[in-house]
Amino acid sequence: MGFFDFLEGMAGYEDGAQPITRLNKRHARIVAPFAAELAGARVLDLAAHDGRWSYALAAAGAAQVVGVEGRQELIDRFAAYPDATLRAKVELRRNDIFAEMEAEAARGARYDAVAVFGILYHVMDHFRLFQLIRRLSPRLVIVDSEFMTRPAPMIQLVRERTDNVLNAIPQVEGQEIAIKGVPSYAAMEAIAEALGYGVTWIDWSDLPEGQRMGVRDYFRTTNMCRGSCVLRPL
Repeated sequence: MGFFDFLEGMAGYEDGAQPITRLNKRHARIVAPFAAELAGARVLDLAAHDGRWSYALAAAGAAQVVGVEGRQELIDRFAAYPDATLRAKVELRRNDIFAEMEAEAARGARYDAVAVFGILYHVMDHFRLFQLIRRLSPRLVIVDSEFMTRPAPMIQLVRERTDNVLNAIPQVEGQEIAIKGVPSYAAMEAIAEALGYGVTWIDWSDLPEGQRMGVRDYFRTTNMCRGSCVLRPL
């Protein structure tokens, strides 16, 4: 049994067990271990998709979760989630994540934690993203992303289609192919250091070989590998 088992058969999860298995294994690494820090917290979930991680963060103990998502058709799926008490803790806002953080910072909003799940490698303005996060004064930032494995602190540009709901939203009106940047592990560390954050990488290596179905991208030995880390103010 895993936290996301309830998604089986729901809109967007009709492709069998593997997507849900993947979500459950990620949940065990990037949400469950931080329950003590999330308890009673106000959390910002960037690029919230259909609210799945916002819902999980609420279930982990967050008092309030604000999820920001650019696609209304994804936000609309959240109403079908089963637990009304958890749904009530979540507010999903349709907006560009940069515009929303700018507006929140201008209002003097503060968040205890920020989730950056599956979005860092779909944007171009990585340093600005974390500058804006810093203005919201979180004590905990959890990042899950693709990273380049090259040793230099670099960002590699990649093109991707905008008609896939798992990809970047259009950056200009009518755009079919967006440009995104995939940072290296060293780039993540350099950005964090420049903004006064310490980085702790989440260790996936202890997941046995036989249990890696659905999350093999965290174990790649190529130029790009998925990884997870936590940022805390120094």
